[in-house]
Amino acid sequence: MKRIWMLAVALLPLMLMAQARIGIVNSQQLFDLMPEKAAAEAQLKALSDKYHAEYMLLQREFDKKYADYQTIAADVTMPDAIKERRVQELQESDKKMREFERRAADDIAAQRAALTQPIADRVQAAIRQAGEQGGLDVVFDTAVTPVAYTGPATIDLMPVVKTLLGLE
Repeated sequence: MKRIWMLAVALLPLMLMAQARIGIVNSQQLFDLMPEKAAAEAQLKALSDKYHAEYMLLQREFDKKYADYQTIAADVTMPDAIKERRVQELQESDKKMREFERRAADDIAAQRAALTQPIADRVQAAIRQAGEQGGLDVVFDTAVTPVAYTGPATIDLMPVVKTLLGLE
């Protein structure tokens, strides 16, 4: 009796899944089709270009200081105190450049999240709505979870979600 009970408990999830209505969708494809994505990418490129231009100014400043240092370092009559001061200036300039790079990367990442999250939220809401409208129990996102096989009873929600998002 105990064996039968354990077998029934083990097979219960399989029996429930056999009755579940399952749909699939690819959220990444939907995200890529969103018109807002192009606008977000344009804003991010503009921001990145501004940071790149500023970084190039810092790089030129560093290169000039380095060239000056090389001239001074080659001069055997130059006092060591001056050479050391120039080395410190180079180190400070390098530190300033690295800090700028870090802050720029952080800002770009924050802007990317701020610009893309509403798009991703809109896609997820449409997927949820399509699943509810279709009376589905489970919707697999093939962009996140690779699905090795889908049977004939699996419902492809891509056309429905595209319609809900106004992409067709």
